[in-house]
Amino acid sequence: MTASVTESLGQRSAAHLWGHFSRHGDEITPPVITRGEGARIFDDRGRSYLDGLAGLFVVQVGHGRDELAEAAAKQAKELAFFPLWSYATPPAIELAERLAANAPGDLNRVFFTSGGGEAVESAWKLAKQYFKLTGKPMKHKVISRSIAYHGTPQGALAITGIPDLKKMFEPLTPGGFRAPNTNIYRAPDEELAADPKKFGRWAADRIAEAIEFEGPDTVAAVFLEPVQNAGGCFPPPPGYFERVREICDEYDVLLVSDEVICAFGRIGSMFACEDFGYQPDIITCAKGMTSGYSPIGAMIASERLFEPFNDNTTTFAHGYTFGGHPVSAAVALANLDIFEREGLNDHVKTTAPAFRSTLEKLHDVPIVGDVRGEGFFYGIELVKDKATKETFTEAESERILRGFLSTALFDAGLYCRADDRGDPVIQLAPPLICGQAEFDEIEQILRGVLAEAYTLL
Repeated sequence: MTASVTESLGQRSAAHLWGHFSRHGDEITPPVITRGEGARIFDDRGRSYLDGLAGLFVVQVGHGRDELAEAAAKQAKELAFFPLWSYATPPAIELAERLAANAPGDLNRVFFTSGGGEAVESAWKLAKQYFKLTGKPMKHKVISRSIAYHGTPQGALAITGIPDLKKMFEPLTPGGFRAPNTNIYRAPDEELAADPKKFGRWAADRIAEAIEFEGPDTVAAVFLEPVQNAGGCFPPPPGYFERVREICDEYDVLLVSDEVICAFGRIGSMFACEDFGYQPDIITCAKGMTSGYSPIGAMIASERLFEPFNDNTTTFAHGYTFGGHPVSAAVALANLDIFEREGLNDHVKTTAPAFRSTLEKLHDVPIVGDVRGEGFFYGIELVKDKATKETFTEAESERILRGFLSTALFDAGLYCRADDRGDPVIQLAPPLICGQAEFDEIEQILRGVLAEAYTLL
């Protein structure tokens, strides 16, 4: 039965709307967000909140940009849709040129998708077919990191390193294997924890170990985020990616930089691999390409990987109806215009140290164990005991994160993420237009709510 229009929007959502990664039940009424302006969002009651997560690591240029809506309307009037299946459209051509111009090295070939999970799926399929075409048909496996999130399609989910997200959908696509991540706060011993460069070498060498164990003739690719999202923003230690690149070259394994979150200024550069000085074979990206004003994603591959397909007969038998959608491509072009006109990448690089130092003030809150991240992408790990780094039990995590923090932070005026896919963390990724005023607001709200959370342990 359809809900009455006299009920609130939140109550009406229960009748038909199935939320993503959401709990449902008679006692759960989701907040309803009705509009956004700059770095703020507003609910159906008219309350304002600071968007501390840029929607979902997406809204780089902020909410309410008229020119992005106008770009979409203009393109929709001219050509609302046409597929890239043996055809091309002007917006897709121009956007591919622009992405290739910004990508490092010879990453010149752009394969469009509808979003990030599809870009990851595409990259794995490309790696498999590339090695079949070049005489190494056994190379099909993928190495990724523990707790890493790479998407929800069956292939991308097999690359994802979070067991709880996978167990209900098993058996998955075979071939996904794990290596340790770069969480130095949880380094396996004190010696590694005290020496970031040594820890980075140790973590990278575990990737080599995984390749050797599986057999280099069976491993096609290593998928790594520049800064790992799940688990709470793990930056790469010094020398880590340099060593990973050496390992991939030694074993003829493709290095995929999964930048669905980290691209488009989130760390500072258009592509975050440049922030950390490494050259991947493939970049996967999505989210910030349009600042969320229209869905799109992309796999950007090197000329070397495209070469076997460039023979007038061979096909990459893969695609998506809405990949490279002309309206989304037009919005992406307008979004990149804003990046260039307003110097958003430089803004992030200039103000990121202030964001870090503002968040690091929270170290004096008893529940805060670690503050880590890069650019405008940070995680705050929560602990029961700062001295021992003791984490929450499952029951405490349920009570503190879901039962208190998520609601309390939102009620205090901050939209962010309380996450325990690894150890309990608060994640922050505000729009790239933010500055000290927003950093201070984030810190002040977190300080009050986290101090209260500690009393509940």
